[in-house]
Amino acid sequence: MRHLIAGVGGLALAAMLSQFPEYAQQYTQRLGGAVDELRVITQDFDRAAAAGGLDRQAALARYSASSDAFLAGRGTSMAQTFTRYDQLSAALSRIEDVGPFERLRSLPAFVDTDIGRRTLQNFKPAMPLTPEGLLYAGAGFLFGYVLFSAIYRLLALPFRRRPRPARGCI
Repeated sequence: MRHLIAGVGGLALAAMLSQFPEYAQQYTQRLGGAVDELRVITQDFDRAAAAGGLDRQAALARYSASSDAFLAGRGTSMAQTFTRYDQLSAALSRIEDVGPFERLRSLPAFVDTDIGRRTLQNFKPAMPLTPEGLLYAGAGFLFGYVLFSAIYRLLALPFRRRPRPARGCI
């Protein structure tokens, strides 16, 4: 019975852990899409500033110096957009440059809450047949098997039969 429970627990954990590479891939795709869109906005702003004989900082300074509240607000918004672009670009570079185990350990540090939440909301489980997916599934099975086996043994401990002392023959 213990082997059956441990096997089922191992399979369940294998299935769950094997989903991490798929989530990481979907998250990376969303992050890459956000970076691509912010790059377009950044490059468009920089081109418009250059056409006016300005660099980015000078153009932003013009926005903030404006007495028009709308223009000053747009300058602040654009500065935040550039900051977000830099942060997401750096996160994407770090995620793309790490191996499977480092990705598992470091992805929570890179997860932008908005992108991470939307990725989870739209997450589609998949059976990853990549070496990374199989590695995570195997590790999940081993961990789950050992964990559920230990839990079963612990719960069964009070019900374990104690060996009876042998009676001597007279």
